[in-house]
Amino acid sequence: MALSNRYDFVMLFDVENGNPNGDPDAGNAPRVDAESNLGYITDVCLKRKIRNYVELVKEGEPGYNILIKPDRSLNAKFTQAYEAEGLQTKNKGKNADDVKKARDYMCRTYFDVRAFGAVMSTGEDPCGIVRGPVQINFAQSISPVNIQDVTITRQARTTNDRTETGDTEMGRKSIIPYALYRAEGYVSAALANKSTGLSEDDVELLWTAIINMFENDHSAARGKMCMRKLYVFKHENILGNCPSHILFDKISVREKDHVLPRAFSDYEIHVDTQMPSGVELIEKL
Repeated sequence: MALSNRYDFVMLFDVENGNPNGDPDAGNAPRVDAESNLGYITDVCLKRKIRNYVELVKEGEPGYNILIKPDRSLNAKFTQAYEAEGLQTKNKGKNADDVKKARDYMCRTYFDVRAFGAVMSTGEDPCGIVRGPVQINFAQSISPVNIQDVTITRQARTTNDRTETGDTEMGRKSIIPYALYRAEGYVSAALANKSTGLSEDDVELLWTAIINMFENDHSAARGKMCMRKLYVFKHENILGNCPSHILFDKISVREKDHVLPRAFSDYEIHVDTQMPSGVELIEKL
């Protein structure tokens, strides 16, 4: 079923004593803006958790496979699309119709292609490029973060040579004691209807995945992560009734006075419920 409404949304989630998104360029320490000292989390990290949830709840169900995962090479999956559509594979003279058929197959088969899009123009059986109707910005912490390096001991050595200096060795892990993050996103109905076929059911699954994406992703490294709030702005029409930044400004979050933030309750959230004409605010969580 085609989408009839554009959506914008705001997520608020927090981390306690954990590393929500390590930076490989900084020894896998939590990502932080060097100028503002605000923490940030990449869109790729957030979309990975959404993919993992969808795969968990929809495993084996047609149309809900996940393209971006480390099971097979992407080019092998592109070739599978040609085979499924009865198209000639490894043909250097690919015509536009064959590529379009393969691209449509990828959109029907893979949820993350329908939602986030994909670059599928590599290999001998290219499936084109799909611009995703669902886009998520980097998440940014409300307050500056305090990264702490915690020293730990390991009770096992990796090699015989290293055991000669003792039974234990030292290590470290980088954590943030507490941070509340905000991320904003968009669902373009026009783009969904034009290219990927993202449906109303897919959008409902997206909201469910966002609400639950940390619940089946717990680890000692990431600490305690919780989705606290999900605000959805629903437009009456496909192209939208109001610029997204005006709607995002309706949700404001700030620290309570004279409090060192160490819990979600240490923040005040103000929601301006006066919506522009044609826009409905839905508090999903």
